[in-house]
Amino acid sequence: MAEFRLPKNSVPNKGQAHTSPTPNADKSRTKTFKVYRYDPDTGENPRYDTFEINLDECGPMVLDALIKMKAEQDSSLTFRRSCREGICGSCSMNIDGRNGLACTTAIEDVKGTVQITPLPHMEVIKDLVPDFTHFYAQYSSIKPWLQTETPQPAGKERLQTPAERAKLDGLYECILCACCSTSCPSYWWNSDKFLGPAILLQAYRWLADSRDEITGERLDQLEDPFRLYRCHTIMNCANTCPKGLNPAKAIAEVKKMEAERVL
Repeated sequence: MAEFRLPKNSVPNKGQAHTSPTPNADKSRTKTFKVYRYDPDTGENPRYDTFEINLDECGPMVLDALIKMKAEQDSSLTFRRSCREGICGSCSMNIDGRNGLACTTAIEDVKGTVQITPLPHMEVIKDLVPDFTHFYAQYSSIKPWLQTETPQPAGKERLQTPAERAKLDGLYECILCACCSTSCPSYWWNSDKFLGPAILLQAYRWLADSRDEITGERLDQLEDPFRLYRCHTIMNCANTCPKGLNPAKAIAEVKKMEAERVL
């Protein structure tokens, strides 16, 4: 009787998984990025550069891709970054037409080519770095620190009730990334006079603080046709805030405080 043999390689070796070859398994997943470039020292007009990134060799966030571009393809690419945790606000930019933080924007959330530009309607220092000088000067103008007139309690801090402290929720979390202000048309056209959503939210943070004792002075400083009242509550600021805050609501509260003290 003839000996029966199985065809060679018909049974996987012991201890080895049997896998079928996957079509295109050797091809990497690539993503195309169009990045705004501008260097005032060269005297050249702004342009877009295109980068191809292998997503299998890159972290999940847009900031990871930018770091990879700078490290491996073009060391002159310039952008701000720091914490990589959505806390510092340094990497704010416009990604696929929406202001946000590069460190918290997932590459996979953007369909097709990822277009990256600086925050809109701000002067550009280089590439993706906007000039925040005016923005910070506006922030300084609201005196963003606790101001009191009564003596410090001996050996004690100035206390708040839990209810008083709760009024600061949704205000103190602002990281001054300017995503909201640079998405506001009123700020685009009147940034020389209008404080904008971010700064007005910060102003209300101190108006709402029960420990602060110069409420009248703060309201006097904001009472102006442009500084406060150029807000038309179109809600771009709330829609784009990477921390989920609502600057429009804070601005409405400031307007309410201004109206109530007139009555």
